[in-house]
Amino acid sequence: MSSKRLETVRLTAKFKLDGEVDESLFETYRSIVNELLNYAHSKGITSFKRLKSEKYHELRRKYSLPSHYIYTACQMVCSIYKSFRKLKRKGKVKTDKPVLKKDVIMLDDHLFKLDLENWTVRISYNGRLELKLLHGEYHEKFRDWKVGQAWLVKKVDGIYLSVVFSKNVEIRDYRDVIGVDVNESNITTATNQGFTTFETRERVIRTAYFLKRRKIQTKIKCRRVKAKVLAKYRDRERNRVLDIYHKVANKIVKVALKTNSAIALENLKEIREKINYSKELNGRLHRWSFRKFQQILEYKAKLNGISVVYVNPHKTSSLCPICGRKLSPNG
Repeated sequence: MSSKRLETVRLTAKFKLDGEVDESLFETYRSIVNELLNYAHSKGITSFKRLKSEKYHELRRKYSLPSHYIYTACQMVCSIYKSFRKLKRKGKVKTDKPVLKKDVIMLDDHLFKLDLENWTVRISYNGRLELKLLHGEYHEKFRDWKVGQAWLVKKVDGIYLSVVFSKNVEIRDYRDVIGVDVNESNITTATNQGFTTFETRERVIRTAYFLKRRKIQTKIKCRRVKAKVLAKYRDRERNRVLDIYHKVANKIVKVALKTNSAIALENLKEIREKINYSKELNGRLHRWSFRKFQQILEYKAKLNGISVVYVNPHKTSSLCPICGRKLSPNG
């Protein structure tokens, strides 16, 4: 049994902006990031403090943006370069150095001001640029949450603002534990009363959209049209799977509240590093977004004061979770 404690829940909310942002802001920021990436790569720098001390004043003289754009660019570069080096050691990169191609700007609390009463945001650029936030019912719950960093993203259909919100929640004591096992086509929960299986059909959905995308890639020759159609079906696939995840997570949270239970999940970190079967099976397992469901279930549980623990998955597929005896080869 755990004791009461405070934990922080973080969620990212995306707003579409009603208005225009000068395209030169994205171009200038991308130039700053790529210049810093070249420098970090040439010197092997992964330290934010060192990169800022060596390049900050030079870039401030070179570019006329507010100083905190240089600050966030240094943060962004260190994150990108660390990821690049990690992937390069595993032989998963095809380029000699990292390059930022997307139109994305990292904002700290000095560069934007969010007003959720009037649903507006003010961005530091040529004074203060004020834009309207297009919002929905989902965004209403963030009114009393703490605002963190944000990202300004330019897409084909407009400009988006992704904001990280955080909230401290009190985790209650618990009497029992619900074990949750995430599989390709179902999610199974185990309690002292037995097992409950929620069918997700994720494998069928993922495979159907994979075959559909492959057919689109062979039939459509125009790259622009192909990219647009692929993006449409990618969004449909994501939305279908996420809808199932949210519904299943709500049911599990409801049971945990009723029984005053904690939720136990398998720690599946680095599991994909161990996947090396056939090309077809590898692709299928990499499309399976088990970690996304765990994240959704975790934040929903914590918002309801439910404790979430991660356990070592070693032998969880070969031993019975109730009596501890070895399972037969067929489960």
